[in-house]
Amino acid sequence: MKSVKLTALTLLLLLLGCIAGVSNSGAMTTAAAPDRDAPPVAAGERTVTVVAAGDIACDPNSEHFNGGAGTEDGCHMKATSDLVLGIEPDAVLTLGDTQYESASFENFMASYNLSWGRLKDNTYPVIGNHEGESSDAGQGYCKYFGAVANCNSNGAQGDAAYYSFDAGAWHLVALNSNCAAAGGCEAGSPQYEWLVADLAAHPSTCTLVYWHHPRFSSGDHGNQTRMSDLFSALYDAGVEVVLSGHDHNYERFAPQTPEGEADPEGVRQFVVGTGGKNFYAVEELRPNSEAVNYDTFGVLKLTLRLEGYDWEFVPEAGGTFTDRGADVCQ
Repeated sequence: MKSVKLTALTLLLLLLGCIAGVSNSGAMTTAAAPDRDAPPVAAGERTVTVVAAGDIACDPNSEHFNGGAGTEDGCHMKATSDLVLGIEPDAVLTLGDTQYESASFENFMASYNLSWGRLKDNTYPVIGNHEGESSDAGQGYCKYFGAVANCNSNGAQGDAAYYSFDAGAWHLVALNSNCAAAGGCEAGSPQYEWLVADLAAHPSTCTLVYWHHPRFSSGDHGNQTRMSDLFSALYDAGVEVVLSGHDHNYERFAPQTPEGEADPEGVRQFVVGTGGKNFYAVEELRPNSEAVNYDTFGVLKLTLRLEGYDWEFVPEAGGTFTDRGADVCQ
């Protein structure tokens, strides 16, 4: 049974959520995409495999695009998508900035669609800043991914684009870290209240949450304090794992509190901005950082079991860095 850290604020929000109907019909599962009859990830007690990465497809006008094949210095989205095809996961989690530089629908079709687009039928995306802050304010992202992206359906301002679904014995939650477009990320915002209600509806389930901007990171962008309240909600609910991109490197943190203190009952965060675009150097490690790499493209493979999970960073062909381990659910 998962231990849940309920605060007075959390209890109040749960009560308000029940009164206001925050957990509406779209809150607990994704809508099916136009070409899907139903979400392809079956709920139940079976073990499932998910693969995650963000910061993926180069601008088709990039000097490194090379017809989609990339060069030594960047645009390795074809290589990482080949890797995922070989893994054959049950679900693919894209961690934002799936398409650069401006994520128009035309750029999606000219770049992302040639590589990771081959995985679209079982992809569950989150929106990044290059999509949400593009000239069309996320419409290219919403049009490309369709109903599964859950744009404009949670009652928040702009492209809300957050949702949840079940995969095997696990509950997965996709959030929007473009806070202004989502109607806010702070306590009391529509997304925060929706998250608290959604997590409360799955109190005994192992849980993975993913969004684009990392709460903690040793990379170039660093810690994203805008995500503090949402991270606190995860901690209070006993969430096991949070995934992010944004910094173009791989990093794994020990379980920690919202204040960044090591805690075996805390939330373990992975930064997986290694989907293909390029790399950001890491100059100094943040507290609780346990593994970091910024010269290897690849993906995070997670094996989600009934009472725990295994992780493995899988490098693209020719890469040698890897990181693997296992943990149990709270």
